[in-house]
Amino acid sequence: MATALIAVPARHTALAPFLVRAADYIRQSRAPSTLRGYRADWRDFSAFCEGQGLLALPASPETVCSYLAHCADSGELKMGSIQRRVSAIAAAHMAANLDTPTCTTAVRLCLAGIRRALGTRQEGKAPALTADVAAMLSHVPAGLLGLRDRALLLVGFAGALRRSELAALNVEDLTFGEDGLKVLIRKSKGDQDGAGQVVGIVRGASLCPVAALEAWLKASGIISGPIFRCVNRHGQIQPRAITGQVVALVVKRYAAAAGLDMRQYAGHSLRAGLVTSAVLSHVDLPSIQRQTRHKSLDMLMRYARLVNVFEGNVSGRVGL
Repeated sequence: MATALIAVPARHTALAPFLVRAADYIRQSRAPSTLRGYRADWRDFSAFCEGQGLLALPASPETVCSYLAHCADSGELKMGSIQRRVSAIAAAHMAANLDTPTCTTAVRLCLAGIRRALGTRQEGKAPALTADVAAMLSHVPAGLLGLRDRALLLVGFAGALRRSELAALNVEDLTFGEDGLKVLIRKSKGDQDGAGQVVGIVRGASLCPVAALEAWLKASGIISGPIFRCVNRHGQIQPRAITGQVVALVVKRYAAAAGLDMRQYAGHSLRAGLVTSAVLSHVDLPSIQRQTRHKSLDMLMRYARLVNVFEGNVSGRVGL
């Protein structure tokens, strides 16, 4: 979708090799997950247009408004998903060097009306608190798979790492020391340009994430490349790294084993759990922010408001 912004000539010209590389860089301007989402959204929009006998490219503002009304009335999509579909439609038109209908007043007002009707509240996954993680770890099996999963859960929790960050970690990103572990996050959701961010993980006691990671690396024999790798049913470690989806499935599996509702837990539960646990332990927000690498305190304040809803609450201070 993105590479259509420039045309690579079929026949050899002096610019051809440069344009091929330019197309590669344009492709890298968006995350692979974003491009996959855009493609799926565009297929859905195209199918709607075909079913209604409408033109998808270029689409008229009326066509886009009709599609948005269809999405909103389906009851299956939240506001964030609808907004992403608008972005996908805009991206497709820009890639074809066409004026995008999503910038028109009609589409903007239609989207604003849907936003007011549906609301923008996002229901996140439940946080895995320290006690929850401990309960999950009690069900980790013996063997290589158990060592990997123990390290994954503890490092993901203590480092407040996103599932994509966990999956992308390499041995070369680790620096072990007496006090703990330094983890280099080469690229993340909050660092799309890859400037790099360093997260510190302190050595603990019975649930020490550093010791768990050291045990996994020693038992697996991994000395370079991906840290968290697939382990097949024969207990053999594969060369490829796990995916973010595997991280989510690992969290769900052990949440269910610990008696938690697995539908409420996923990869983000580790990151959210560290934040929530820290707020409950009265850790100051700037310290939490250094670990989570949030660019602002706004998101952390949401956690604080949810966790401390009764602390200092005015309803308990008026003599009721």
